[in-house]
Amino acid sequence: MNRKNMESNGESHSSRSGSFREGFGLAPNEAKVHTLVELGSVDYTHTTTTSLLQDGDDDDVGEEREKEQRKPLTNSLSPRQMKSLVALCDTLLPSINNNNVVWGSDDESVANFYKTSASLAGTPEHLGILISEKLKHPSTWLLLLTLWLLSTWFGTFILCGTLSLSTKFPFFHSYPELSLLKRQKVMQSWSLSYLRPLRMFFRTIKLLTLLVFFTQLDEAEDNPSWKAIGYCGPDPEFKSQLKNHFFTKQRGQEEKEDDGTEDVRGPLYKGLIRINNPRDIITDSLRRVGFSVSATPKKTKASTLSSPSLVIKCDAVVVGSGSGGGVVAGVLANAGYKVLVLEKGSYSARNNLSLLEGPSMDQMYLSNGLVATNDMSVLILAGSTVGGGSAINWSASIRTPQHVCKEWCDRHELELFESMLYKEALDVVCEKMGVQSEIDDEGFNNAVLRRGCVEMGYPVCNIPRNATSDHYCGWCCLGCKDGRKKGTLETWLVDLVKSGNGAIIPSCEAIQVLHKKKKGRHRKIARGVAFAIEYKGKKDICVVESKVTIVACGALSTPALLKRSGLKNENIGRNLHLHPVAMAWGYFPDSPSPELWPEKHKKSYEGGIMTAMSTVVAQFDKSGYGTVIQTPALHPGMFSILMPWTSGADIKDRMRKFSRTAHVFALARDQGSGTVNSPSCISYQLKDIDKENLKVGLEKVLRILAAAGAEEIGTHNNKGRRINVKQVSYHEFEKFVKEESSMSLTDISTPLCSAHQMGSCKMGTNPRESVVNQMGETWEVEGLYLADSSVFPTALGVNPMVTVQAISYCTAQYVLEVLRRKRK
Repeated sequence: MNRKNMESNGESHSSRSGSFREGFGLAPNEAKVHTLVELGSVDYTHTTTTSLLQDGDDDDVGEEREKEQRKPLTNSLSPRQMKSLVALCDTLLPSINNNNVVWGSDDESVANFYKTSASLAGTPEHLGILISEKLKHPSTWLLLLTLWLLSTWFGTFILCGTLSLSTKFPFFHSYPELSLLKRQKVMQSWSLSYLRPLRMFFRTIKLLTLLVFFTQLDEAEDNPSWKAIGYCGPDPEFKSQLKNHFFTKQRGQEEKEDDGTEDVRGPLYKGLIRINNPRDIITDSLRRVGFSVSATPKKTKASTLSSPSLVIKCDAVVVGSGSGGGVVAGVLANAGYKVLVLEKGSYSARNNLSLLEGPSMDQMYLSNGLVATNDMSVLILAGSTVGGGSAINWSASIRTPQHVCKEWCDRHELELFESMLYKEALDVVCEKMGVQSEIDDEGFNNAVLRRGCVEMGYPVCNIPRNATSDHYCGWCCLGCKDGRKKGTLETWLVDLVKSGNGAIIPSCEAIQVLHKKKKGRHRKIARGVAFAIEYKGKKDICVVESKVTIVACGALSTPALLKRSGLKNENIGRNLHLHPVAMAWGYFPDSPSPELWPEKHKKSYEGGIMTAMSTVVAQFDKSGYGTVIQTPALHPGMFSILMPWTSGADIKDRMRKFSRTAHVFALARDQGSGTVNSPSCISYQLKDIDKENLKVGLEKVLRILAAAGAEEIGTHNNKGRRINVKQVSYHEFEKFVKEESSMSLTDISTPLCSAHQMGSCKMGTNPRESVVNQMGETWEVEGLYLADSSVFPTALGVNPMVTVQAISYCTAQYVLEVLRRKRK
């Protein structure tokens, strides 16, 4: 078969070089792919950005060492598995030559977009590496088994049925041997199958393939599909900002210490300790910022918890630097106590942000952004970087609703939430973040939500944000380019560094919390945290000895650390709430028209991510358990995995409308809950009331999109139904809205998402029902405090950043009292 025929059938050899190529940071003769796939959990610094902004100081040297130590990523899939993977990728994204858009377009980028299959782009090779190196889901073994089965005739017959048969010898065929038409029919049958494992397989392979295809980069840090779908890549203002800094440095112009350096490199650079350095350098760095450090003599025998390589002494060790840990660290350091912060994620300062979706997800999100419940029913995003979720969230800064405070106080007997201290905490954290509600210019999605609500007579209000009124940026989910979004890395952690009483160790994962028994005490007493350092392949155990220990790893990671540390409270990891989200979309063409709206220059991925909200079905004045209606941040990768796939041509048609497709979602305050053992092992169940609330919310969302003027509307259900609002009757519209909003939300046919996780180590009044008391201290271990969303007694119902910070501020006050007593 010649190449032309192969392309028209969506087929291609796996060995063919992809057209999207860029560096791993590997040796020059190794395959270079700069995608979500190749980026590890180490502090990866974007290639071009680093070359522009290299200052030659210790931090940059540390980053360079870290890159040198990073091992090349490998594809461990077998040839059989890769053969199946190539066929699956080319089924989802085939080469299309006979499409009307291809023939009718003068835009070469559009024609190339349709003609480029996944394998021509090199996507299967990248995906093979991702599956081998990055995917930590408990069903990964089943994915690998299925890939192998599809490479055999008998496995294909089991999974694909009669579509794998032909009337000619050899009669039975493996999946890669089937025609594109048959492969697509099989894929469609999997998406709607009665068998849940087949629907899970479809969702997984679709998600991974589309995510990699639309986020991978060529050597110019571009993706050839972006122009065709109307996406500009990183914020043009940010690219200009980097270029200006580069030319300033080239001309040898000096920067003021408190101006240019901080603007580009971020305000925390003086307080960072790099653990990818030799032990002596780490020791000196810690001593320079005032920590007492003792090092054991170098020996050939490996260090252990009882005989650590380094012992660091401080008043408080904080594990995690997000909205909880950052606040506690800042408060304690400002009060004059020595505080060491350990952060699993890397520090993405302004100089090493890329604002590229794939690399940013890999650098700044938990498990590279690839987290889902065990049954794949909920896709989960959580921050994992210095600043935690506050570094990549969508700016919404909503105070704890009064009905929630009352419920937590009355029903859960937690007096804290109606105390003067908690009211003070809300005021303090909002003032620190500069929370305000004004908007100079509203972005595409929020303008659609607001107009739709006004037209329907639904209530709509401005969302308070920790950013200025002119902060028109749709890339905040990939890091803040200029520091105007006031997450903890721009506020509380700055206090920590400027106080001279603290330091932050990024890319440092705590092994366990250390505790001991004390004579005459019923409870154990926390004595610090252990972590590991590695240099030139040699690992050493280090111990932080502290008077108090604060764990703030987030609702998905805090339970795992506590369990590794030997805590036995049966409530650890339970009561997990996810704020499940169901979305709908509306397409607003930009074709010239007197009534064109939103304005032609506006794009779906630009503007403040969250500025408008409707509480029409929030039930704030009744049960308190309903849904709020807001808008998401969706760049091409995330957009593509949510949109329905019914054929290769259809998904490309949908992606062509990307920049003018608005998304609005319904977020439920869930009464259902789940269990988390680790970020890769999460179970979760909605209650019937949650399903009903989401369906009611989704119905309102569809009406809002139509009322705002959308030409087409639809949901993310696998059936891929949509309706042209302007061409149907009232009865047809009503039927569509009711049918789409009543689809099942628990059979993996409609993707649910979560950006808020909470409650997995809940606060309460006794150890039988909770993990911590009102002061945030664990019932089991004295001096061990939790300060993150895991302590929420129930789901919150709105964006949790302010509530996390307020609770943590209160916890910090209790910790201060303990430290003052110990000092006396």
